Amino acid sequence: MPHVLVAGKLHPAGLERLKQAQGVSFTLVEEVSIESYLPHLPEADAVILRTQPLTAEAVAAAPRLAIVSRHGVGYDAVDVKALNERGIPLCIVGDVNSRAVAEHTLMLMLGVARQVARHDAAARHGDWNVRNRFETVELDGKCLLLLGFGRIGRRVAELAQAFGMAVSAHDPFVKPEVMAKHGVKPVAELRAALAAADYVSLHMPGSAEGALIGEKELALMKPTAVLVNAARGGLVDEIALDKALREGRLFGAGLDVLEREPPAPDHPLLSNPRVLLSPHAAGLTGECAARMAVASVQNVLDHFAGKLDAALVVNATAIGYA
Repeated sequence: MPHVLVAGKLHPAGLERLKQAQGVSFTLVEEVSIESYLPHLPEADAVILRTQPLTAEAVAAAPRLAIVSRHGVGYDAVDVKALNERGIPLCIVGDVNSRAVAEHTLMLMLGVARQVARHDAAARHGDWNVRNRFETVELDGKCLLLLGFGRIGRRVAELAQAFGMAVSAHDPFVKPEVMAKHGVKPVAELRAALAAADYVSLHMPGSAEGALIGEKELALMKPTAVLVNAARGGLVDEIALDKALREGRLFGAGLDVLEREPPAPDHPLLSNPRVLLSPHAAGLTGECAARMAVASVQNVLDHFAGKLDAALVVNATAIGYA
């Protein structure tokens, strides 16, 4: 009987799928930390992982481990090398969160443009004159640059076009004709594209090479531009961003992800009035949480049934998974 360790809170729909599965037992550890789930690893044949890291030490502590299923599509915090050395597949949930993340991206764009947090606070404190400062801006007619044009980027493009935005995209792994099919202008030269954009939205995986948007890239952008990141923490140099915003070299930023989560209490972005923050919640709508929970559970069940889709196994080539 395979025993599944669920590391992190799972939507009831996913737990119900586990309960209904015959010949499977499971342990649920809701606290999000390595220390909380580490004692349960020796009995685990499978791990369903939320946001906490899975280190090489954790993998070594699980001698029966046969599969790891991520409750999402990112796996930056997973030691894939340690899994590869033991031939353990690491699977993701596929395209179940692109709609939620794309909507959240537009929310951040609109929230910054219309200064939602500031106006909400002003209205609650009786400062109705804030509206007469004419400091908010619109999306209609503006240029949006997408850095990354995968499933989420394509959905963002569709939503942005509905708001009347002209959309361009930079992604060396997507052919120009694919972008053109979606009504999006492909751009190869990032520097020129950053200089022309009114809004820049990141939709790329994290990189060991460091920030994609740093001091030099921020210096290229318009002082009226808005930067949005609902992809991965670390893609943006947060100190450089904070400085650019405080010095008026950028209109605003909307961030769902940070390099360290939660950030230190004295992180400068927390006190920056030009930043709209959310707690890495872009893909955590009730509907999306249910889809991810069920999909992450189903991947485990399919693996033990011998029918897991290899397209969902991120290290399939490395371990010869078919």
